[in-house]
Amino acid sequence: MRTSTSLRRKLISVAAVSAALFTAATASVAVAQDSPTQEAAVPAAQTEAAPGTPAERLIVGYKSGAAEAKSNKAAEADAAAKGKEAGEDLDFKRRLGSGAALVDLGENLTKSDVSDVVSEYRADPQVAYVVPDRLNKPLATPNDTEYSKQWDLFETTAGMNVPGAWDVATGSGVTVAVIDTGYVTHSDLGANIVAGYDFISDATVGNDGNGRDSNPADPGDWTAANECASGDPAYGSSWHGTHVAGTIAAVTNNGKGVAGIAYGAKVSPLRVLGKCGGYDSDIIDAITWASGGTVSGVPANANVAKVINMSLGGGGACSTATQSAINAAVNRGTTVVVAAGNSNANASGYSPASCANVISVAAADRQGNRSYYSNYGTVVDIAAPGGETNSVAANGILSTLNSGEQGPSAENYDYYQGTSMAAPHVAGLAALMKSANPALTPAQIESAIKTNSRALPGTCSGGCGAGLADAAKTVQAVSGSGGSTGGTTFTSTSAVFIPDNGSAIESPITVSGRSGNAPSALQVGVDITHTYRGDLVVDLVAPDGSTYRLKSASSSDSADNVIATYTVNASSETANGTWKLRVQDTAAQDTGRVNSWKLTF
Repeated sequence: MRTSTSLRRKLISVAAVSAALFTAATASVAVAQDSPTQEAAVPAAQTEAAPGTPAERLIVGYKSGAAEAKSNKAAEADAAAKGKEAGEDLDFKRRLGSGAALVDLGENLTKSDVSDVVSEYRADPQVAYVVPDRLNKPLATPNDTEYSKQWDLFETTAGMNVPGAWDVATGSGVTVAVIDTGYVTHSDLGANIVAGYDFISDATVGNDGNGRDSNPADPGDWTAANECASGDPAYGSSWHGTHVAGTIAAVTNNGKGVAGIAYGAKVSPLRVLGKCGGYDSDIIDAITWASGGTVSGVPANANVAKVINMSLGGGGACSTATQSAINAAVNRGTTVVVAAGNSNANASGYSPASCANVISVAAADRQGNRSYYSNYGTVVDIAAPGGETNSVAANGILSTLNSGEQGPSAENYDYYQGTSMAAPHVAGLAALMKSANPALTPAQIESAIKTNSRALPGTCSGGCGAGLADAAKTVQAVSGSGGSTGGTTFTSTSAVFIPDNGSAIESPITVSGRSGNAPSALQVGVDITHTYRGDLVVDLVAPDGSTYRLKSASSSDSADNVIATYTVNASSETANGTWKLRVQDTAAQDTGRVNSWKLTF
């Protein structure tokens, strides 16, 4: 049920430590047969200004003999008449140079509303064509001066294929918490930094003269010889958190420096690492606070993160305390990305790399091999560019930094290597995904990253998870803008209307030609128009009648429509047979319909 009908027209913008730190296929598609007695929905491409965004205007071309082709008055009258038939208020705006008419659709139309108007025009024999007035975006390479050195973003061999994702999303609307050394001021990053917190409770570790406070500024983490442990050499300040943050969200298209993977996102720096490292207790509080939980003595977080990056770690398997904090963060809807570690060892012996409910990231070099230092093993979920600087510095990961050996000095850029550098690639990708499809859960984000990865072009002894992360393929898949999830897709485009506060309806898809059982990560893509999505309960029904809940009703979920991809562990189900999408409206006053849905094996 809807609690408010006060809406505004949407405006669309085209702008779009451990750190054991080292410094120095095209899918085949089978389409299910649709019932000939049901009216097919107008394809999304004919109702959207951009993927997932209903058109606000239509371009209507009339046949040369039609009065509307020459007379603005006739075109205006036709728009009014068709609007009346569709139940909308249409307005002829102007004649294009091509002779077509530009028609405004009014405010707050859903994709279903636009589909109704398009259907009215398509049914008119005097109309040659009707198409949405689509939103276009610039596709130019970023003008950042150091972008050509960021092989990790674009190179064909082992880059993460990021530019193709920018056509769909830039991370806008998403905050990423970087739990690390804090942030040192940098002009190529500052515009994307939002308030964070200094969680270091030990003043000696903090190296800033005090304990916890609201200032996450990085004063430097340099150490003297033997300061942390006997035999340790002296180290200069790493500015590690700033390097990580730049990979995720450096300001882009500003004519300087580097490009960030999710350059439309914001970064909240949370300081947990200082001299000699940082304590689990501080990291646990940072995880809790970043994801919207409450930490005693710390003000409420005004910048709750949907993604956490932890390019840090230590020896020993994941503790119950750390695991509990991660579980709670994930339950609050925050995706947690961690570095696999830099010890050339099995990541199962390191934390948080071995924790459950995280995306554990190994590092790949410029040739697509597992980097010589990277941890490996069955707990690793994915690989991403981490670089190798031991032979050629430019084969590392270039990002924002500072030149100060101890305290902050001049801002600069430098190459680092490490799984600390690989993890923020995946955190940036998660931010792009969440921006493209805000309904994605942490489990769905992890599954989609794995499903849409590509094989490492080199070698990975010990195991690097699903492969090399592919940003463009993954973002396109979760946004519904043409990406492949890597398997055969079965689709129903038959429109099925959902009765208001009525019985459940079902839309079938018949799957054939498969062998064995369905996958453990069956992708269920859903496109449902509804004016109050919180009313809806959505289930997947397997051929044997088993049901899998995709979405529950929620009185607090007041958004329109359900356009999402769900991941279902259907490995116990026989793949072949008739699968059904079951949808029920559980409250009064709002109606909708299933426009289409699909299964990708």
